[in-house]
Amino acid sequence: MRIRRILAAVIATAALAGLGLAGAATATAQSGAISPAQCRQGGGTPDFKDFTCKGGTYNGRYLID
Repeated sequence: MRIRRILAAVIATAALAGLGLAGAATATAQSGAISPAQCRQGGGTPDFKDFTCKGGTYNGRYLID
């Protein structure tokens, strides 16, 4: 009985850790730099003062030269 509880806790912990890693990987992938053309396609405006996309889908992302 005790072994079942410990095993269930280990499996639950591993599953939650896996979800956390997947979320971190997704966040990292979405924070990549984009081109000015991609910024425009997403409905934003490239701002070349601070090299970010203003507005649209990619708001706040850095621009690639």
